Amino acid sequence: MLTAPVSHYFIAVPNLRYENKGGCGDALMKSSVVKRSIIIDGHKTSVSLEDAFWSHLKDIAHAEQATLSKLVAKIDETRQHTNLSSAIRLFILEHFRAQGRK
Repeated sequence: MLTAPVSHYFIAVPNLRYENKGGCGDALMKSSVVKRSIIIDGHKTSVSLEDAFWSHLKDIAHAEQATLSKLVAKIDETRQHTNLSSAIRLFILEHFRAQGRK
């Protein structure tokens, strides 16, 4: 049990910085979101993802011997009621969850 409130803390994770100075709504969150253009089935679209997600997406595409465009097209075809960037994040999360179950 904490006897005194924590007035200032800092948590650092790769590509994410979160700092809280103690009050409600004082949190500051910064991440390196990168917007990139990608061609899906002949159509150019923009996707905004953090660097870590781009890196993992490229690794998954390489492991599946697919191009990044083909993998994103597959994700796009199967997504439900969400934007493409969110669908990609969820795909990557599920990919690693599935690996953890093996």
